[in-house]
Amino acid sequence: MTGSEAPPSFRLAYVPGVTPDKWVRIWNERLPDVPLALTQVPAAGAGRVLLDGDADAGLVRLPVERTLLSAIPLYTETTVVLIPRDHLVTAADEVTVEDLADEIVLHPLDDVLGWDRPPGRPALERPATTADAVELVAAGIGVLLVPLSLARLHHRKDLTYRTVTDAPESSVALSWPEAAHTDHVEDFIGIVRGRTVNSTRGRQPEPGRSKDGRGEAAGSARRKAAGGGRTGGTTGGRQTGGVARRGTGGNRRGGSAGKGKGGGRGGRPRHR
Repeated sequence: MTGSEAPPSFRLAYVPGVTPDKWVRIWNERLPDVPLALTQVPAAGAGRVLLDGDADAGLVRLPVERTLLSAIPLYTETTVVLIPRDHLVTAADEVTVEDLADEIVLHPLDDVLGWDRPPGRPALERPATTADAVELVAAGIGVLLVPLSLARLHHRKDLTYRTVTDAPESSVALSWPEAAHTDHVEDFIGIVRGRTVNSTRGRQPEPGRSKDGRGEAAGSARRKAAGGGRTGGTTGGRQTGGVARRGTGGNRRGGSAGKGKGGGRGGRPRHR
């Protein structure tokens, strides 16, 4: 590497409410020579950050532009209503949309639940941000429906929340540009899917190596040994056949172990 070349790195964007700490810690353990840079971006602007090349991948909220971006859904969040601690709704452990029919339900411009019109009565104006809406809830002006992670992010001692059982939900996904599916993106996919450190799933074999990890030199040596056996008469021919059969069986065993499918079935967790 010359002095003008930058060291390899991986840039990960994430939206408010998402906590990538666990995955970042695993990345740092597995790839200590590849720094991971975190950048928080607004939920509405996450797709543009990826398409503009300002991040290699992102932990975003669905939906995304699937013609340009790939996405792996990771989990779906519970929706809650954020309310003052002395609100009547606190008498129940969970509520329905109908229970909020008489409430002023705030609808911030950066809403991530995706409905055209929230339940209840609309406020005179839409707050610019979720943070602004939280301030209005604290002032007793209305209530706010958000994913659970955002309620926790904007925690205040004078506010609490209750689950809304039939409200729209927000799903979080790992996303990256279709045209930029790099080995480092594949490394991070493996981490969020729970693959083992030795899994090679999704990565291309190294040049000069077969799928079972054996070098071309070893394969050349076996071929030379096989050729020598053929010139040695009948006995040499039998030896050649034995070497070939053992070599083939070894390749099958090595290829199976290299797939690492056991570590690739991590599934997608659902947080309710």
